[in-house]
Amino acid sequence: MIILDMGPLWLVLLLVRTQNVLALHQILKFMLSVFLLMHSLLQVSYTSWFLDAFNYAIAINMDVLNLSIGGPDYLDLPFVEKVWEITANNIIMVSAIGNDGPLYGTLNNPADQSDVIGVGGIDYSDHIASFSSRGMSTWEIPHGYGRVKPDIVAYGREIMGSKISTGCKQLSGTSVASPVVAGVVCLLVSIIPENKRKEILNPASMKQALVEGAAKLVGPNMYEQGAGRVDLLESFEILKSYQPRASIFPSFLDYTNCPYTWPFCRQALYSGAMPVIFNATILNGMGVIGYVQSPPTWHPSTEEGNLLCIHFTYSEVIWPWTGYLALHMQIKEEGAHFSGVIEGNVTVRVYSPPAQGEKTARTSTCVLQLKLNVVPNPPRSKRILWDQFHSIKYPPGYIPRDSLDVRNDILDWHGDHLHTNFHIMFNMLRDAGYYVETLGSPFTCFDASNYGTLLLVDLEDEYFQEEIEKLRDDVINTGLGLAVFAEWYNVDTMVKMRFFDDNTRSWWTPVTGGANIPALNDLLEPFGIAFGDKILNGDFSIDGEHSRYASGTDIVRFPRDGYIHSFPFLDSSESGATQNVLLNSGMNKADSPILGLLDAGEGRIAVYGDSNCLDSSHMVTNCYWLLRKILDFTGSNIKDPVLFSESAKQDVPLYEDDNRLPSRRTDVNYTLYSTVTGKDLICRSDSRFEVWGTKGYNLHVRGRNKIMPGHDVIDLGRGLNSTFGSSRSRRPKFTKKTKGDSLGNRYFGLLYRDELDVPELVASHWVVPAIVAVTGFVLILSIWRIHHKRRRRRRSASGRLANL
Repeated sequence: MIILDMGPLWLVLLLVRTQNVLALHQILKFMLSVFLLMHSLLQVSYTSWFLDAFNYAIAINMDVLNLSIGGPDYLDLPFVEKVWEITANNIIMVSAIGNDGPLYGTLNNPADQSDVIGVGGIDYSDHIASFSSRGMSTWEIPHGYGRVKPDIVAYGREIMGSKISTGCKQLSGTSVASPVVAGVVCLLVSIIPENKRKEILNPASMKQALVEGAAKLVGPNMYEQGAGRVDLLESFEILKSYQPRASIFPSFLDYTNCPYTWPFCRQALYSGAMPVIFNATILNGMGVIGYVQSPPTWHPSTEEGNLLCIHFTYSEVIWPWTGYLALHMQIKEEGAHFSGVIEGNVTVRVYSPPAQGEKTARTSTCVLQLKLNVVPNPPRSKRILWDQFHSIKYPPGYIPRDSLDVRNDILDWHGDHLHTNFHIMFNMLRDAGYYVETLGSPFTCFDASNYGTLLLVDLEDEYFQEEIEKLRDDVINTGLGLAVFAEWYNVDTMVKMRFFDDNTRSWWTPVTGGANIPALNDLLEPFGIAFGDKILNGDFSIDGEHSRYASGTDIVRFPRDGYIHSFPFLDSSESGATQNVLLNSGMNKADSPILGLLDAGEGRIAVYGDSNCLDSSHMVTNCYWLLRKILDFTGSNIKDPVLFSESAKQDVPLYEDDNRLPSRRTDVNYTLYSTVTGKDLICRSDSRFEVWGTKGYNLHVRGRNKIMPGHDVIDLGRGLNSTFGSSRSRRPKFTKKTKGDSLGNRYFGLLYRDELDVPELVASHWVVPAIVAVTGFVLILSIWRIHHKRRRRRRSASGRLANL
């Protein structure tokens, strides 16, 4: 067996018997030269170096490869695709999940890839090491939901090993835990006779043995521990009698099992909610390539299970060794008052081409068991909708950190999701009795009458014009509450944050600030609200609650009769800092408005200029107390006497001229990063089924027919790399629609085999054909008259020429 370890090789050698490891001299010499070069250049790692090492591993037919390296860029396609090539060549790759814990959404690549065994770290008390990175994966955001990672955990704190010189030393990190698992993998490989290893062992079968044999820890959730602590003996028993098969990880999703299935166990399902998405991984031990034979099916254990409607998106082709199965779960309208548990299982059949010497394809049925909590519909005032759609993270672009005081983490790469760096806020809201749903589609894709508050936190993207118009109507006429937590935006500061990246050999500059304030100002313009470009820092207190304002912005426009709270802060933006220095060396603080509250028609609006107090990544102090007061106001019209004191009421409007508002950067091609700019408005699979594949509510477009969830439907839209669980599904056909062409598109929709509602279908049998016939007759008559007039002109012209 040949093993290549790009990290602390001594740990692998410590765990593996000498006869099972061929530590080739040329491998060690090759890797030593690579790492000496890396260390000589301050350990800057270039993608090309790893590509060379990977090519070498493939060339010498490596068996196991350990990586104690990683990074946040999962869109480094040369690197990612080379890892696929590595595993496709039947090399089992083990990789450290990262040392960015205890923060969530901090998985490192390539350990976050489904074909790689990602390893987290624990201590000798079976507690998750504080440094071990947490899931979920963020590849799928904003339209989907992340996968469970790490896969397993192993001892990685204060592990004893030998020094390079003499004696022993302790090491900690997932870079230590990963080679421990690589050593376990080598021991497991050794139990399979050498002449059968290539038939049985592969990246998927090894991961199956590890996750199915792992010991689940009490306390940590699945995004902290994955399947649990690696268990050599249990995995040995699985491999000893292993037959090639496919499986789903995790195989049992119990929403009643807290804290392991957090966050799902914290919030039950209910009718009318956005789909609850769970993203499972298909492990195909039968072959490097596989196919889903037929759409997945839901099999409820009891009659109540029919209240659950599941829509599936999944990998049509499973390669290399792995794929995904995403469940989009909703409770039907008939279950609006149901309370209880729904149980059942999801099955999907997978097949792979026959192996060498076999004549028939290999097939396997995968089973995912479900146990879900269902509650009656909560009141509107307690329902919050979190906007995930307008959040942009790194990758793909240089999105800078929100707190400029944090110098060691320049990129905003943790996902900005309810269940990553806002997970503590999510728990707080649930403890306060709120129900929080996630929207990964435009604002046109939700029904505002269902929600008390739309929560916009630290958003970087642009907005469709239809979104701006709908939100204005939702607030003023439908009574939707709007809560906005903004961030800094200053062009001078962004320009100064430019740096040269050694990996790409290019200059990087932020594509926006902590938030996209110009876009937010467009969204809030109908309400007379706008943010400025100051970067404010300082401490303040409201009603005895102390908070830190960290790199937040100021409010420069606000209507009369609203309530504004101002506090003295320092302006640390490039222009503001210069002005403060010129004033005096003491850098005087100036009062700046940062919190505004306003009644707007039937709805209510609250805006605040900083999100760091909600974000657990680099939080100094939290402002959950303020968030609760804001939600009481926006959702239930409960006005805190301190926030709504007479001294805070605006007798005159706060107004800044247009030419002094923050402007967009003209040197950035935003279409490369945005889900709005240059894109089509469409509701994705994370929106309600009745608008999925359309432009949303109150917009007359040809699209998905409105049929109750759970019935057979024809789907007209699908996301990237996804398929729908219906044997009658087919490629989507979209036609753009403008206001007023509703009838025409509905009729031509029949040519696309769209189903129409019954009244429209009956009318289309005679009204629409009659209109088309009359229009055709008028058109023919007009053409005939024009032709007749031309003939008369020609005759008269020829007569005049004859007289000449």
